[in-house]
Amino acid sequence: MAHQTVSRVLILCIFCMSVVLSGRNPLWAGPYFDDGYLGLTQTELHEQLGRPQAVRDRKAALRVFTYYPISDWDQYFKKVVSPENGEDVYTFKRDGVDVRYSFSYTFDHNDQSEQRPLFVRLVDIEFSPPVALSKIPQLVPEFKPPVEASAPVFRSNIMLLFFAGRPSADARFIVREKGKEALDWSLAFQMFALQGLPDPLTANAPIDRLEISTQSLPLVKLRQRNTHEPVLNPYSSAFAQQPPPTPTVRKIPVPKYAD
Repeated sequence: MAHQTVSRVLILCIFCMSVVLSGRNPLWAGPYFDDGYLGLTQTELHEQLGRPQAVRDRKAALRVFTYYPISDWDQYFKKVVSPENGEDVYTFKRDGVDVRYSFSYTFDHNDQSEQRPLFVRLVDIEFSPPVALSKIPQLVPEFKPPVEASAPVFRSNIMLLFFAGRPSADARFIVREKGKEALDWSLAFQMFALQGLPDPLTANAPIDRLEISTQSLPLVKLRQRNTHEPVLNPYSSAFAQQPPPTPTVRKIPVPKYAD
């Protein structure tokens, strides 16, 4: 009898744990996509990458930051600035390029506790100096670009936007967009070229920054079609087989004389 009672208790415990894990609690969700970061808690990220080298605080909506040594942040500034406003910073040297990762966080707005966990919502990766578009997969292992020519890729004069993989309903948790429940959200890689992208696009286009985020393909197609132009996937074989663009020849202006 005692053995049967213990067995039943163990089965009941396993069942309860499976129910808890199956309910989409963000604490157990882990990463939502193949990038391995989006959706992780800050604690899980630190276990994976170690302690950050610094923390930066964004000033308003501008790309102006104040950087703090991690010891100073933990001892003082973390108590003054809201914890979710601090972005963990990691710097790596890869192929002679400084690659700086910055992780932005969000929290569960239904959690009113003082020590509420933070979740990775965006990864900002900066390159110094800028690097060629073709070199990004070598410098950022988390970036696994689609290779199909028909993969959804969009561009503007300074931006390239890639969608990868299937949408995830769980990823809505880290999305800030209003009406997010009505849309599908997918893993997105957005590249920025501060000096502008060449037209036509080439594999040597200089890229300054890459963002790993969650974006909606239907939203881009419907509401942003005037600013996001669909283009051939630059990581596809079809793009590589394109003939080089014909150089434009500037004609010498011919003066017009009065009769």
